Amino acid sequence: MKYESMILAGLFGACFALCVLVLGAMLTMTASPVQLAGAHAATTVASAAQAG
Repeated sequence: MKYESMILAGLFGACFALCVLVLGAMLTMTASPVQLAGAHAATTVASAAQAG
């Protein structure tokens, strides 16, 4: 019983540490602007359509 309790406590500690690291990374991350894949081509087509 003692062996299983130690394994369970170790697993809990590892999962808790992982959750803290992930949460910390999400809270300290700075958002960067999103660039869509075809955004440049779409604006070029729209600009050409307005010019012509």
